[in-house]
Amino acid sequence: MPMEGDNMTEVSSEKWISLEDAAEYLCVKPVTIRDWIKKGKGIPARKIGRKWAFKRSELDEWVKSGGSAIE
Repeated sequence: MPMEGDNMTEVSSEKWISLEDAAEYLCVKPVTIRDWIKKGKGIPARKIGRKWAFKRSELDEWVKSGGSAIE
């Protein structure tokens, strides 16, 4: 039976993807992702150096929670 800590390790070892890869993954243009970040839409993004980075699992959760719904 997996323990909660095991799941945390799995998520933390997940690779970061670029803004362009995140846009492709979500089937939107990179400018849309930048707009969501600028407007504070809650997209789970981290600035690493000068570039934005994302984890697919966090993007999946954000979409499931309705964060990507157009208002």
